[in-house]
Amino acid sequence: MTTRVVLAAVLVVAAAAIAWTLDRRKRSAAPFQGRTLVPQQLDRHDFPRADAPWLVVLWSSRACESCRGLADKLHPLESADVAVVEVEFQTDPELHRRYSIEAAPITVVVDAEGVTRASFTGAFEAAEVWGALAQLREG
Repeated sequence: MTTRVVLAAVLVVAAAAIAWTLDRRKRSAAPFQGRTLVPQQLDRHDFPRADAPWLVVLWSSRACESCRGLADKLHPLESADVAVVEVEFQTDPELHRRYSIEAAPITVVVDAEGVTRASFTGAFEAAEVWGALAQLREG
């Protein structure tokens, strides 16, 4: 009889621990990233305009000299089909951690399914990103 009571108590504690853990999770884990500097896939719902066919994300930091002015080069790409967002570390460190962003600047061009189709590490010329996006949209 004592064994059953102890077993029942252990099961209740285990169930409570599992329920507590599940309750604390606000959303699912980020898509698996592997061991790359650039995220290979994004959950589009983590970013504004998840319904846009294309998403351009600039991962940046205020402490990053190379990041200065890059967002200004990307904003002209904003359109009905292209969402452009800058994720600055100081403003949204949780999103940087979620996608294992450990360096800045990193820029990704992501399709409607969240798959990274082009990426740029470090500073870039506007024409590089614009050209890559144009090729992806055509093909």
